[in-house]
Amino acid sequence: MNVVLRKGSGDSPFSFSFKNGEKTIVKSETYKAKQSALNGIQSVKKNCKEDKRYEMKVAKNGKFFFNIKAANGQIVGTSTFFKTETERDKAIKLLKKEGPRAKVIEKI
Repeated sequence: MNVVLRKGSGDSPFSFSFKNGEKTIVKSETYKAKQSALNGIQSVKKNCKEDKRYEMKVAKNGKFFFNIKAANGQIVGTSTFFKTETERDKAIKLLKKEGPRAKVIEKI
């Protein structure tokens, strides 16, 4: 698993994605500063290990996803959509195992 840090355009150009190969597991909001995005990455790495940091959700289209929250309750990452709860749960298990030691790759 890797974390891809990207810089786009606009007022808040920085974002990141935790990826397993080409598949995105978790993506971030956008940030104005690179350091803020790096702090967000560290927060996901820290909080992804704890069950209580996961908020399980179902989208209006019936697909499953999750949010990862920091200790203060702020959402620090949102997953992609999964067809089944089982797929979502497998992604969480993978993130718990691989996320804390994921390598950051800058695409800036």
